[in-house]
Amino acid sequence: MIELLCATGNRAKLREFENASGGEFSIRGCEPFDCPETGDSFEANAQQKALCYAGRVEAEWLFADDSGFVVDALGGEPGIYSARYAGEPGNDRANNDLVLHRLRGVPPAERTARFICSIALLRAGRPAACFHGRVEGMVLEAPDGEGGFGYDPLFYFPPLGASFGRLGAEDKWRCSHRGSAFRAMLAWLRSNA
Repeated sequence: MIELLCATGNRAKLREFENASGGEFSIRGCEPFDCPETGDSFEANAQQKALCYAGRVEAEWLFADDSGFVVDALGGEPGIYSARYAGEPGNDRANNDLVLHRLRGVPPAERTARFICSIALLRAGRPAACFHGRVEGMVLEAPDGEGGFGYDPLFYFPPLGASFGRLGAEDKWRCSHRGSAFRAMLAWLRSNA
């Protein structure tokens, strides 16, 4: 069984990856490190984070993701600053409140948004591949649901007629940006590991 080290300090993300591996791959976390994320894209930040972790831990396979919420009416914000949009340290409620404040008065048809995820995979500390996922939807006028984390309660997904905050973990994973990128990585590993 291939063991994949997940370079994240975010327990919610790690749980999603562990649950989605289906026992075919072993996903493990490690001590979180303070790694710079100074890239200008999700992919650049994922690569930077993966290389930072690779310099501190031993792992044949290591992956890191960077993901975020992109709102068209806000010119792409919060984007790569999604986790710390309302300042440091990251606070989901403060981030959501700031998005809603900045969208005050924007009509529903102009509240288009997406989640984007990039996953950088390293083998023996060297870049192996990068995988991407995205999911399109709308920003609600108020949070809806207690599930998920981050901006999930604000993100309405039209195909399922619900916010990500109302979806169960399996439904969310099937359609999410992170799920899409992760499935692409596992498919690549099946053919290339």
